[in-house]
Amino acid sequence: MIVGNFPILAVITPLMAAPIAVLLRRPGAAWLLALVVTWATFTLSLVLLGQVLESGPIYLRIGGWDAPWGIEYRLDRVGGLVMVIVSAIGSVIMTYSRASVEKEIPKDRIYLFYAMYLLCLTGLLGITITGDVFNLFVFLEISSLSSYVLIALGSNRRALTAAYRYLIMGTIGATFYIIGVGLMYMQTGTLNMSDLATLMPTVIDSRVIHAALAFLTVGISLKLALFPLHMWLPNAYTFAPSTVSAFLAGTATKVAVYVLIRIVFTVFGGVVILKNIPGVQEILMTLAIAGIFVASAIAVFQDNIKRMLAYSSVAQIGYIILGISFASTTGLTGSIIHLFNHALMKTALFMVMGAISLRIGGVTITDMRGLGRRMPWTMAAFVVGGLSLIGIPLTVGFVSKWYLIKAAIEQDMLLIAGLIVLGSLNAVAYVWRIIEAAYFQEAPKNAAVAKEAPLSMLLPIWVMAGASIYFGINATWTLNIATDAAEALMSGIIQ
Repeated sequence: MIVGNFPILAVITPLMAAPIAVLLRRPGAAWLLALVVTWATFTLSLVLLGQVLESGPIYLRIGGWDAPWGIEYRLDRVGGLVMVIVSAIGSVIMTYSRASVEKEIPKDRIYLFYAMYLLCLTGLLGITITGDVFNLFVFLEISSLSSYVLIALGSNRRALTAAYRYLIMGTIGATFYIIGVGLMYMQTGTLNMSDLATLMPTVIDSRVIHAALAFLTVGISLKLALFPLHMWLPNAYTFAPSTVSAFLAGTATKVAVYVLIRIVFTVFGGVVILKNIPGVQEILMTLAIAGIFVASAIAVFQDNIKRMLAYSSVAQIGYIILGISFASTTGLTGSIIHLFNHALMKTALFMVMGAISLRIGGVTITDMRGLGRRMPWTMAAFVVGGLSLIGIPLTVGFVSKWYLIKAAIEQDMLLIAGLIVLGSLNAVAYVWRIIEAAYFQEAPKNAAVAKEAPLSMLLPIWVMAGASIYFGINATWTLNIATDAAEALMSGIIQ
């Protein structure tokens, strides 16, 4: 009975802790509270995923009201996996965050940072667990509004401009999403995802439903930064505090991808929208490939490494959407596993940037010169993350891209398979620029004195970097979950 209430407990715990952090006001006390809460949510997430793997999806009807009148929490394999990703990254980054936050955020605002962090975590966890499309919108806005504040807390004045741009783009995306939800409700009379999936085949020929699908797709694409709707992301990641960049890079866009998967393969799953509605599959595939190559090309010419990694994220989102566009079990498996794998590698890379910023105050290519000798463990973690981005064997990036290539070959799309390989080679160009500066160039004569990152930051960095290697060598657990989740999602199409 207690475990049956874990879904709501995982959401309520950080939600209730956020105002307590405001009342505490003291930075140390607020950090300790956030640390305990984030690790508690991670523990709850692991228990819930274990229960899903053992007994099947979890259903919790809030207040005992059955759908469509009440709100239903529903957790299946893909939702459980994303929930574990979000809570794991949230807890590891909170362990890492204290020194970085004290360096980059004014002392009188630190308590506000921890409160907003907990609210953002609440929204992201709620999205993964809800079975109601309007309740999903509520959690989406909780996470978005707190993200705007987190970005605006950056010490650079351009953080305010970045937060404002994100606010405008995010509001447009949320508006498109809720319009789509309203149109679906008008035709079906329900907001429950399972009910919508049952009723959708009877109304799919309606122009209202076609319009709803268009609004939903555009709105979610804005949130997940699909090219060319990504313009908010580079500045947001570049000028946000380092801890925020790492957290958002590992969680926010991944959860938005989960929403797209849920809408396409659950709500519209029974009507095969990627195959039967002309143009949808082709558009998604084209935008995904364009994002891979355009964003990678822009990344090569960036001097600020946080900005470089931001454009890299846009390219990696392209890989995830490409897998979805295949509309096959193998392609969807590749998307789900890359969602997990990219969260690991990109979180590690942004955490490295936070450690470097703490020690030398900058994260440009010039700042990297000779840093491999001055901060060897920190830069070694960057090398591991960079190799994962490229997709080198024995790293998580290889596993993801192998499945995407396999999905393309299964559908005789040999050109697409070749483009996936070529896109990976593009990553070599911008990763090598950093490695070259760190290991093959001398530090400038006026370079700041640098020493290794503090252990409180180095250990969490290597937890993520080590996971990028471990799940690249032994991917059985994640692949089994991703494959089972993909088969379950695709079964809605087959039926």
